[in-house]
This record gives sequence, structure tokens and C-alpha cells, in this order.
Amino acid sequence: MAQWSVRILIDAVPLLVRSAGIKSYLYYWIQHLTRLAGADTVRAEPPVESWEGLRHDRSIAGAWRTFRGLGGLALSNYTPLPVSDWLARRADVFHTCNLRARPPRRARTTATIHDMTCWLVPELHSAPNLRAERRFAEVLRRADAAIAVSQSTKDDAVRVLGLRPEKISVIHSGIPLAFFEIRAEDIGRVRRQYRLERPFVLFVGTIEPRKNLDTLLDAYELLPSSTREEFEMVIAGPVGWADPKTTARLSRVRYLGYLPEADVAPLTAAAAVFAFPSLYEGFGFPLAQALAAGVPAITSNVSSLPEVAGDAALLVDPRSTAELRDALSRLLLSPETRARLAARGRQRAESFRWEACAAASLRFFESVLS
Repeated sequence: MAQWSVRILIDAVPLLVRSAGIKSYLYYWIQHLTRLAGADTVRAEPPVESWEGLRHDRSIAGAWRTFRGLGGLALSNYTPLPVSDWLARRADVFHTCNLRARPPRRARTTATIHDMTCWLVPELHSAPNLRAERRFAEVLRRADAAIAVSQSTKDDAVRVLGLRPEKISVIHSGIPLAFFEIRAEDIGRVRRQYRLERPFVLFVGTIEPRKNLDTLLDAYELLPSSTREEFEMVIAGPVGWADPKTTARLSRVRYLGYLPEADVAPLTAAAAVFAFPSLYEGFGFPLAQALAAGVPAITSNVSSLPEVAGDAALLVDPRSTAELRDALSRLLLSPETRARLAARGRQRAESFRWEACAAASLRFFESVLS
């Protein structure tokens, strides 16, 4: 641990709010950074020792830490008080988040670019999201350096925001260990708990327009009735800013709602096919996790998803109901194809270990000061 000479402070405020991908990223990223470099090198605000288990539907810190963190963020963003400078007074590098409008002026500033979806498909986002991303773009322009979670995200950031390519390092996100080591008894438990008696197609993600759930449901409904009788459709994830017409359709399939984190890996492993036809992803955690769990996957041929999938998933035009239907039919009716993709998926997922992400990130932080 003594080899690391940089003092890094990670802005972990997104862990205090309802969030999905960014929250997962910070939760596991900070843990592995700290494990690799030590608590003297990597600190988080709020502090790591106050965390509870990962939950996406609420803060993972206690009430006092949550109040202090969100209150400090409000003071930082909406008053002239130098809150960020105070937080970073002992740090060499302050890794800011997309919720902070005024990072510190005295420490080097870095950030992670998770996606450019608010810029590329703004019609699929809420007004508060769009405002936050416009503000974050100004932070990125002033930052000393940035991490992009995929080459696709870096290319989009350079093209849309005009950021210098040399300023951005591509470091793929990781997959939690739970998806690589799933016990048969846990798979059986979630099957019983959620009454999953038939083989099923699984979608995991927030119910929002970008996830393209309506096209998936359309494709599933176009399958022959015999196929649908054999394989049911299972949807898991909280309702975000979805169209009411989309949420109404959930009653026609098995909708499980928000899942505790401990259930996501075994539920994923229990699926016959994983379908993730998102219109845009900066990385695509659900897809990467399905690959690690050895589940044959169908995903979109856009944004970062081909980069993550490699040759380990069927790629489709996400706006083509016919392509998605044909891919579902191909996998559901061919156990051999499913087995072949499952093996490729496990091999592909080895590229996305959190240990490798943390090691590359520490090298990135040292390069910021070199």
C-alpha cells in the first residue's frame, strides 16, 4: 500500500439518493480502491465505515450521514460557501460526482463519465436529469482529467462536449463477485420466493423510456403462443419516469418490482435468456452481469453494448420489434445456441473484474499528478 503516494477523496453523494448504475459503480469501486490502496490513500465522503448494504431505492448511509451529506451538497451548489474546498482540504485529487456543481479549486479535480444519454436522447429523460447533466458538462470541461466507463462513452463525450481525447482515460467498470459465484441453492431460493416455476426471459433495469421495454414486450407478444406458454417474461426493477402505458403493460407479465441486491445475481442466473434492448448505455451493468452469470443474452447493437458483449450475445437493432422477436425465438428454441453463448459470456465477463478496474483507476489518479 505504501507504493501509492496520492491522497484521493471520492465524492460519494450519489450513494445517498435513489440511483441505479452510478450508485453500483461507486459502491463497488470505492470498496476495491480502498482494499487495494488503503484507507489512507482513498477516502470517501460520506465515509465508508458508515455504509449499509447496497440499496438502489434509498440512501445506504444512516440518517445523520445522509442529512449531512445532502445538506453539504446543497450548501456547495447554492451558496458561496467553499464547502467543496473544505471537504478536499487534505486531498491531492478530488473525484467529483455529477450532482456537484462547484468542485474544489485547490485540489486536482477528476470525474467519471458514465454516459452521454441526456445529450444524445434528451427526449427520454426528465427535466431535472437534463439540467444536472448540462451543469456536469461544465464541471467536466474544467476538470483536470476524467474516466470514461467505455470507449463508446469517451467517443461521445469528445464529439458532443468537445472534450480533449487525451484528457479522458477509458476504464471499464466491474462486475460484483456475486455474479461469478452463484450457488445452486440461492437460485432455488429465488425461484421459490418469486414463484418462478417455468423457464423465463428476464429483463433487469429501471422502468424508463431509454430501456426500451415496450419493444421487448411487443416482441415477446409476437412469439407463438406455444413458446410463451413454455417461457414466461419476467421484469425486475423499480418504476422510474416510465410512460403510464408502459407500466400498465407490466400486469400482463411477471413484474417483480425492486429487488434486494442479494436476489439479483441468483435471479439472473435462473433465467433461460436475458434480454436488454436498451436504446443507449454508457456501460450496461445488467448485460455484463448476465454474461458473468452464464446467461445467454440479447442486447442492442448501439452505444457501448457491443463493446461490452463482444461475441458473447446476440445483437439486434433495438428499434426493430421483428429483430428482437427473431432473436428471442432463436435462443428460446435452441438449447445448443444458449449453451454456446453462456460459455462465451462467462469468458467475456472476465474482462470486467472490479480488481482490474481499481488498479487501472489508481494508475489514472497518479498520472493526474505526474
